[in-house]
Amino acid sequence: MRLESAIPSPRPLGCPGQVNCTVIKLLTLDLATPPRPTLDNFVTGVNAELLQNLEWLVARNARERCFYLWGGSGSGRSHLLQATVAELNQAGARAVYLACSGGMQLAPGVERADCVALDDVDRLDDAGQVAVFDLYNALRERGGVLLASADVPPAQLTVRGDLATRLAWGLVYQVHALTDENKAQALAERDASRGFRLAPEVSDFLLTRARRDLPTLLATLDALDRYSLETRRPVTVPLARELLHAAGRPDAGSRRPDAGAGAGD
Repeated sequence: MRLESAIPSPRPLGCPGQVNCTVIKLLTLDLATPPRPTLDNFVTGVNAELLQNLEWLVARNARERCFYLWGGSGSGRSHLLQATVAELNQAGARAVYLACSGGMQLAPGVERADCVALDDVDRLDDAGQVAVFDLYNALRERGGVLLASADVPPAQLTVRGDLATRLAWGLVYQVHALTDENKAQALAERDASRGFRLAPEVSDFLLTRARRDLPTLLATLDALDRYSLETRRPVTVPLARELLHAAGRPDAGSRRPDAGAGAGD
């Protein structure tokens, strides 16, 4: 759905009075584009040791050659894999991110990368499992790093036993999803860093009506703050509801069901 269609003419919801509708259209574009995953915008929660090890990996100071991250939907494991690969590439390394699936084939030469990140290894078919087993051995011989993730620990993977064993040889971390209290604190700290105080009722509204992954929540708060400045209105629940309606969020007036917590998949 195009964003423009979510703001009908001549007096769309979310553009009352003399407010310039171009402003709110630009803000809803921000909401439609998920923030780029970085290690800095991952809210740590109880995952401090994991995050520190990934930062050491980016700095090329990690001793381990295999990292296995597991956690449920919304825990942030995909965020961490994508962020680590992006920051390694920015630092001059050659890193590759791959989302696993049945029928996936590894590109020729991928074993020569400095780091390969494989997301959702539990989705590999038999041929893919053989390829990843060989990739693990090739990376280990060359001093490369394998990052892998799934929603269960290695011992519970439904993959061939020798691959599960290899994935368990390195550092294994459960990525713990953020609680609503963690998210509310992150939202409050984001506004406090700008000299604002986020009212608890606004935080609660965003947690129950907007998408619940933290990067999107923070992007929504950023857009709300800018909308507040443009309209010269305080950040309140009605203002937040107005912005979400204009962004095409039809459920902005009702509570969302609990969809899990975290910083992304």
